[in-house]
Amino acid sequence: MAPIPKPPAEPQDSPASYVGLDAESAERHARARGWTTVRSLPPGAIITMEYRAGRLNFEVKNGTVTRCWKG
Repeated sequence: MAPIPKPPAEPQDSPASYVGLDAESAERHARARGWTTVRSLPPGAIITMEYRAGRLNFEVKNGTVTRCWKG
């Protein structure tokens, strides 16, 4: 039987620290801290809910991050 794959470790980072930043700065900080995928979304966007290790999601309104979550 094949071993169960282990997802890569995520950066030790608080998603709440991105709320209030402008979207460009937030993305730069996230990538510098080790997030492999950064996704900016408008409020109410319809997205798939699969969890992806290493991904950070931003909800952006008027150029500012209003919500942030992992996966």
